[in-house]
Amino acid sequence: MSLPVIAVFAGGTSAEREVSTGSGAACSAALARSFTTRLFDVTAEALPDGFDPRRHAVFSTLHGTFGEDGGMQRLLDAAGGAYAGCDAESSRLTMDKDLTKRTVSAAGVLTIEGVTFDAGDKPSAAELQVAVGASAVVKPNSEGSSVGLKLADGPGELEAALRGIERGRWIVERRIVGRELSVGILRGSAMGIVEVRPKSGVYDYQSKYTKGLTEYLAPAPIGEALTSAVTVAAETAFGACGCRDYARVDFILSRDGEPFFLEINTLPGMKETSLLPMSARCAGLDFAALVREMVSPAVERFRSGLASRRP
Repeated sequence: MSLPVIAVFAGGTSAEREVSTGSGAACSAALARSFTTRLFDVTAEALPDGFDPRRHAVFSTLHGTFGEDGGMQRLLDAAGGAYAGCDAESSRLTMDKDLTKRTVSAAGVLTIEGVTFDAGDKPSAAELQVAVGASAVVKPNSEGSSVGLKLADGPGELEAALRGIERGRWIVERRIVGRELSVGILRGSAMGIVEVRPKSGVYDYQSKYTKGLTEYLAPAPIGEALTSAVTVAAETAFGACGCRDYARVDFILSRDGEPFFLEINTLPGMKETSLLPMSARCAGLDFAALVREMVSPAVERFRSGLASRRP
């Protein structure tokens, strides 16, 4: 049975369009070593012109809203398209930070206490300080992992952060100062653990995407016991949220040595220097081998669907 053309979706309509464009270019070039590929620039919340579910299997690098929240996945499902990565329901769930936390907490994974609210019904800074403490993290509930993130130390900074919230749903969590860890998951199994050390002390959008502002240690020097605990927590969170194929799970390791879950990224950054490829290299997979493994379930789904349509 012939192989599909791999349709790499990139760009998108979210705040992370530029990052997605870079991920798409890198993945398209790597996949071209093993497959015929076509790179699609997605510019609207719709399937791109020229996409054909009878010829294409999709490898999406669309980050943020529409790409990562189940929107594109629902369109692909309706069109009968085969695609790699999490399905529409798990994508929707994991884009909602509050719902994800409640789901993984119920599965026994340690999470950070927080308060979720709509912009039109904001709690006061005093109320939030009672709930989460004097030092807090303020972030949108349904955006990329570092988009819109703010730190607030004390009532004045928390009040200022609240004044800047005009729309959407937000989450405020107790700030835990510790070591940031990231774990790539491939077909349900954790790969290497990467430690993220931003020079500013905060892994925000600028630290993530500006060269030289962050140091990465892969594998993270955390010892066997903690490595095992973080691995189990990552795989548990992945399974609890119904994820499939691959994802990246992030944690913060407190000064007491407790790994607190932060979030799941179902379509994380995918340049060669991104966190998921770093995690994969710890497991012996170079970038080309990683993206080949990531797309292979979509190829299998495409072939299965093609076989079922034949008389």
